[in-house]
Amino acid sequence: MTAERPLTEWQKLVLTFSRRWRSAGFWYGLAIAVIWPFAMFGTRIAWRGGEHLPRTGGALLAINHVSFSDPIFNVAFTVSHGRMPRFLAKSELWKVPIVRSVLGRGGHIPVYRASTRAGDAYRDAIAAIKRGEIVAFYPEATYTADPDGWPMKAKNGIGRIALVTGAPVIPVANWGTQDVLPPGTARPRLLPRRNVTVVAGPPVDLSAWVGGPRTRSALDGATAAIMADVTQLVAEIRGETPPPVPFDPAGAGSNGTGGSDGIEQERPAS
Repeated sequence: MTAERPLTEWQKLVLTFSRRWRSAGFWYGLAIAVIWPFAMFGTRIAWRGGEHLPRTGGALLAINHVSFSDPIFNVAFTVSHGRMPRFLAKSELWKVPIVRSVLGRGGHIPVYRASTRAGDAYRDAIAAIKRGEIVAFYPEATYTADPDGWPMKAKNGIGRIALVTGAPVIPVANWGTQDVLPPGTARPRLLPRRNVTVVAGPPVDLSAWVGGPRTRSALDGATAAIMADVTQLVAEIRGETPPPVPFDPAGAGSNGTGGSDGIEQERPAS
C-alpha cells in the first residue's frame, strides 16, 4: 500500500473548528458533530485531492464502496473541503426513527427500488445538482463483492445523470474503511487505530459520450469510464494492479448487502 501521510492532530483540531456547518440542517449537522470525533480522532485518516472538488455548483462524487462506514469518512472529507454532500440511500432508512430526520432534513435522496417511485431518485438527484449541490453516489450500489476488494462493475445510473446534467463527476476512492467496520458487522474495530485513506481525482473525461444519444451502450460506457478512474485511485492507494476486468456481481451472484443507490436504468434516457 502507498503511504498517504495521515492528518496531524493539529490539522484535525483546525478542521474541527473550521469545517463547514451551514446548509447541513439541524439533524444532519448534529449527526456530523456526533460522528466527527470517531472519523477524525478514532482513526489515522489521510486524504488528498480535495482541490478537485468544485468550490461551487452542482457535481457528482463517484465513490467505491467497501464498508458501511464509508459515508462517515466521505462526509468528513467533503465538508473539510468546503462542500456539504447529499447522499442517495435506500428508502427503508426513512422508516428508522432519528435516521429519517437526519436524511430527510439533510437533503438526502431516497431510492425506491422495484416500486412505482423508482424514478424519483433519478429526478431528485438531477434537481439537487441543478440547485448547485454535490450528490454523492456509490455506483456499485452495495459493498463490492470482488474477493480482493476492488471496485466491481457498476450500475449505470450515475452515467445517465452525468450525461443529462453535464455536471462534473469527481472520482473518489476509499481504502481502509473496511478495516474499521468490515462489511456484515456492526462492531467497529478501533484499537489499534486503523489507517483510512480517501483520495479524489480530477473530473472524469466523458467527452466521448457528451452530446451523443443516451442509449444503454452510451450509459454503460460513461459509467465504465467513471469506475475506471475510481479504480485507478484505489490502485494508487493500495500500490497494486487492479484486475483487467471488474468483478461482475450479475454473473457471480449478489453479496446480499442490499444497497440501493445505483439507480440502474434499463431503458434509453430521454
